[in-house]
Amino acid sequence: MTMDAFITGACDTAVGELPGSSCMGLHAEAAMGAVADAGLQLSDIDGVLCAYSFTEPHLMLASVFCEYLGIHPGTCLAIQAGGASACIMVMQAAALVASGQCRHVLVVAGDNRLTGMSRDGAVAALSEVGHPQFERPFGISVPASYALVARHYMHQYGVTSEQLAAIAVEHRRHAGRHPKAHKREPITVEQVLNSRMIADPLHMLDCCLISDGGAALVVSSRAAARDTRGKAVEILGAGQGHTHEHIVAAPSLVDFGCKASSATAFARAGVTAGDIDVAQIYDSFTITLAVELESIGFFERGQAGIAAAAGELGLGGRLPCNTHGGLMSYAHSGAAGGMFHAVEAVHQLRGRAEARQVPHARLAFVHGDGGILSAHCSLVLGV
Repeated sequence: MTMDAFITGACDTAVGELPGSSCMGLHAEAAMGAVADAGLQLSDIDGVLCAYSFTEPHLMLASVFCEYLGIHPGTCLAIQAGGASACIMVMQAAALVASGQCRHVLVVAGDNRLTGMSRDGAVAALSEVGHPQFERPFGISVPASYALVARHYMHQYGVTSEQLAAIAVEHRRHAGRHPKAHKREPITVEQVLNSRMIADPLHMLDCCLISDGGAALVVSSRAAARDTRGKAVEILGAGQGHTHEHIVAAPSLVDFGCKASSATAFARAGVTAGDIDVAQIYDSFTITLAVELESIGFFERGQAGIAAAAGELGLGGRLPCNTHGGLMSYAHSGAAGGMFHAVEAVHQLRGRAEARQVPHARLAFVHGDGGILSAHCSLVLGV
C-alpha cells in the first residue's frame, strides 16, 4: 500500500534562546526555508497546515500565518493535538496530496516559548491539560502526570532512576554532534540524578527543554514531487491512536495509543519495527520515551533504559534514536518540538545529518505524543 505522498522540503530555524524572535517570524523563516529547500516558490503552495501557539494564540492560526506571509492557499487549517500535532499534520498533508486536493502542502510550526513567555504564563498555559473537575483542584501538573506513569512503570517492571537517566545522557550525546542544538554540554547519569527534583521520580534533566524555534516541511503528491529539487522522502505509512485525554481516564498506564498508531503505520508501510534504521520519537520526559519504545515494540518491557545505558539508542546501537538530541537536548518549542523530529528524519534519510548520520539509513520512524500520552501519531518514512 502506498500513500502517494512525499516530503520534498525541510527546514528548521536556529533554536534555543532567540531574543527578538516571534511566533510568526519563526513560522515564516521555517516555511520559506522548506519551500526553498524543495526548489519551489511560495506561489506553488496550495495547502497550508499550522498547529498552535502559546505566545500568539489565535483561533485561526493558519489563516493568521498565511496573512503574515501574504499567501492565499486553496486549503488552510490549523490542527491542535499537542505534541502529536506535527505528525498528524504530516499525515493530513499526505491525505490531501494523495487525494488530489493539493499538489504541495506546507506544514509549519514554531513558537518563541523561551523568550516570549513568562514562567507564570508557561505554567498557566500547561495547567489547562489537567481535568478541570478531577485533576486541577488537586494540583496536577504535566510533570506530575508523567511522574505517575513513571512510578507505576518502575513498580511494575523494576525500572530504576539510573536507567531513565541513561536516556537523557544519550540524548545529550546526540545533541553534542548537532551544531544547532540548544544544549550540547555532555551530562552524566550522576548529574541527572543530582539535578533538581521536579515531580518525583523525575528530575530536571529527565524533562524536556523550553526553547524558541520553528520547523516546516513541504509534502507533495507523486506527480508534483517530480518538479522539486532535492531527494524526495516517501511517506510510506501513517497511523493514529487515541485512548484518553486526561490521565485519570487512561485505560492503562502501560499501553498507550502509540501501540495502535505504530501498528497501523507499520502495516500500511509493509514493514516491522525491526526494519527501522533510525527513529525520532517524542521525548517530553525520559519516561515518555521509555514507555513508547516498549509499547511500540522496539524493546521488551522494562528494557529501554537498560538498552540506553548499553548504547543501543546511540549512533552505533541497535536503534539510533533522536539523533538530533530530541526535546530533551535539541529543543522544544511547542508544536515545533515534534516537527524537529520529522525534519531530523528527513535529514537522516537524505544522508545530510553530517556527524550524526546513521550509515545507510533507508527507513525512519517518527512518532508524536500529545497531552499525557493522550494523542499519538506514527509515521514511516523511506527512500
